[in-house]
Amino acid sequence: MNQHISPFRLNLYLILGTIAIHGLMMLANELFFMRAEFLNGIGWIYLPAGTRLVCTLLFGRAGAVGLLITGWFACYWYYFPGDPLRATMGAIAGAVGPYLVYVIAQQKLGLRASLTNLTPKRLLICAAGCSIASPMFHHIWFAMHGDPYIASGLAVMFIGDLVGTLIVVYTAKGLLTFLPTSAGVRRQTRDVLKFVAVTPLND
Repeated sequence: MNQHISPFRLNLYLILGTIAIHGLMMLANELFFMRAEFLNGIGWIYLPAGTRLVCTLLFGRAGAVGLLITGWFACYWYYFPGDPLRATMGAIAGAVGPYLVYVIAQQKLGLRASLTNLTPKRLLICAAGCSIASPMFHHIWFAMHGDPYIASGLAVMFIGDLVGTLIVVYTAKGLLTFLPTSAGVRRQTRDVLKFVAVTPLND
């Protein structure tokens, strides 16, 4: 790992990486699960919810910033074109929810920024928390504007986010099994996570 990279550049790379990963997952969701939509932007399977969790856990605040940027572009140009206020609030709800769950997991569950103590139980709690937090923030906004589908939309959004998150997380876990398992690889991975964890945007 290059120890001379500046925190600013590192966080910029993490933000750009989050934008790329989250954007690709949004595209994949549209390609494979468009027919599973309940309402515009609300589906029974929503894969980007999984990248919200993964990018926030790995990259902390930098991941949240990347999610905010990607969410705003998606909301403004696709989900709510011509409605910048609703697009902005939708992007904020999608980024703030996972980050709050991440902070709570650190404070209440003792989750380390390096993720060295991320157990399957803690991961499942984080997945459920994100699947509740983002839909809740979205629907608080919808309720304030008289959305008639508040109850059903909230339930479907929770289910879609949870299913999408579990698909992404366990697919990633399965792919990791194909990586080398030598002590050197494990040590390098641990060092990368620790280096990311000490940067200003990842406390």
